[in-house]
Amino acid sequence: MDTRPVRLMTVDDQPHFHAAAHAIVASTPGFEHVGASADGPAALRDAETLDPDMVIVDVRMDGMDGMQVAARLRARDATRVIVLATTVETGELAGLARSCGAAALVRKHWLTPRMLRGLWVAHRRR
Repeated sequence: MDTRPVRLMTVDDQPHFHAAAHAIVASTPGFEHVGASADGPAALRDAETLDPDMVIVDVRMDGMDGMQVAARLRARDATRVIVLATTVETGELAGLARSCGAAALVRKHWLTPRMLRGLWVAHRRR
């Protein structure tokens, strides 16, 4: 049985989100916040060295958006990518998230320790 923590990285262009996500991950048993990237290109570089199990990425960022980041990360390895949005436009955006390889699309304000654990359990073996 693997007892190492789930290594989680965040990608968002809002610094306050990284602080909030770090606090949520720190209060989630079995998870470790291994890094935070401010944009898509940095996320791709950082993921190479940090080797996260799960990446939480904002859907809307300048330059390379969250869908593009998700597609590139999923093309490289088995990292689970969760796309976050402030508001979830049902249908089109959810379908786009699935088509780029994201495990899930959730609202930012839904991010809690319970949500993290649930996402990991639901998507770790896919």
